[in-house]
Parts: sequence; structure tokens; C-alpha cells
Amino acid sequence: MRIIRVFPRRTKATPIDALSVIGRGPGWFDQADEVHISVTFTWDLPLAETLAEKWKYVAPVRIGGPATGERSEAFTPGQYIRHGYTITSRGCPNHCWFCSVWKREGAVRELPIKDGWNVLDDNLLACSDGHIREVFAMLARQPRCNPPEFTGGIEAKRLLPWHCIALKEQVRPNQLFFAYDTPDDLQPLQKAGKMLRDAGWKRQQEGGRALRCYVLCGWPKDTLKAAETRMREAMEAGFVPMAMVFRQGDGKSTPEWSKFQREWARPAIIFHANKTPSYPQLGFGL
Repeated sequence: MRIIRVFPRRTKATPIDALSVIGRGPGWFDQADEVHISVTFTWDLPLAETLAEKWKYVAPVRIGGPATGERSEAFTPGQYIRHGYTITSRGCPNHCWFCSVWKREGAVRELPIKDGWNVLDDNLLACSDGHIREVFAMLARQPRCNPPEFTGGIEAKRLLPWHCIALKEQVRPNQLFFAYDTPDDLQPLQKAGKMLRDAGWKRQQEGGRALRCYVLCGWPKDTLKAAETRMREAMEAGFVPMAMVFRQGDGKSTPEWSKFQREWARPAIIFHANKTPSYPQLGFGL
């Protein structure tokens, strides 16, 4: 079956094959048995509806993707995300107020492990130890020209000493991403930093690799001062912070929060602005 996949916008994960179309209606030579419009962001849903109207004259149209709130299906490499990205599980046992994953996907369900080097799982460490070990083994056998990545992130409160050792000695990613979303994330983040140091991870300044932490900010009633405090707490725990501004339904943020994000999302700016012995653990890595 010939399926044209239409994406409202291009991201790093968007497929690049001939049947992937970005943000346009059909051309003269577009032919398909079905047209699938894949929507990641809720603010792109109006555009997806417009695109569906244009493509319905080519073939039956289906709108899907995380933005629709529908439960995801089995993962097929290269279909809706670029080859190299992989999803080995879906769902999350947490019930974070700002996240739709647990509403859409439910609790964690493990999928057959498909080769790739960028893991997009909602919460990999919520899986069974056996599944995690298999994912680590899959990543370790990938070509070294594609260093393993965990773009889906690593949950600090589920990190165990054996994870730290396996990541350092077996998987060897260039960087790891954690998250500081709510106040109760701070203590697990601090504990995770200590576990990584105990497992032999080095500071980035000592030739190590980056430990980074997405810090949620900009939600209703949040303040710039409080957000900066959380950034510095992440630094003190041993992570390079990256501001992640909460987006309303239209996907927009205020100029103040946009400026704050620019200042706290680029490591070079962060290191330059915070050259002080107050943060001796900044930037631990492999």
C-alpha cells in the first residue's frame, strides 16, 4: 500500500523519504492509497485540518499523532519518525499535570525492540530491568558514528547504580537528559548526580560528556526569579540546565520567557555567566 505521510512542520525527527511531505497540499504527481497526516503539537491541529481538506481528493485521509490524544500503535521504524530514532516502550506511570502521555498511552507497555540510536521512550526506566538491559545492548551494538541518545530523557528518581555503570561502560552516550519539572524532582536529581559520580562519571571540564537537565518554567504563576533558582539548583546537582518553557494551547510564550529560555538553553552562555566556585559539580559526564 502506498501511503503518503504529511507533516505540518519539519523537525529533526521528521522522515526524509520521498513519501514524506511537509506542510503542503498535493502536487500534480502525488498518488497514494492513503494519506496520513501526523501531528505532534496541538497548535498544529488547525493546519492539519486544512491539509486534510486539500489531500482528500488524492486518497482517504487519516489524521493521527500525539496531538490528537489517540493511543499510539506499534512502532514502525522510519514511518512517522526518521530512521535512527526508535521507540521501545510507550506510556508512563507518572501523572504529571502538564503531560498528556499518561492520559493518552496509559501505563508503560514494552514493545519489540527495533534498532536505532536515539531512544524516544516516554519513560524508559519505568520498564522492567530485562527490557532496559536489552535496550542498552541494542544501543551498544550500533555503529559508533551514531552515539546513543536518550532524547526521551532519563527519570532521575528511577535511576539506579547499575544504570549508571551500564551507561558509562556499555552504552557510552555523548550526553544524557534529565528533567526538573516539579519541586519533588529536586531531591532525586541531586541523588542521581551523586550516583553518577560514584559510578565514575567525570566533569565535562575534565574531558567528560554532558549531563543536561530540562527545567520546566513559565507555567501560570511561575516567576523569572523562581525559575532562575531552579536553574541554579540543577547546576548545583551537577547538571547543565536547559530552560523548557511551558506552552499554552497556541504554542506561544511571552517575550520575557522567550528571552529567559535563550539565556538558559545554551551551555556556552550558561558557563560564561556562571563562572564561580559556587557550582563545583557543574557538567558531570562520562
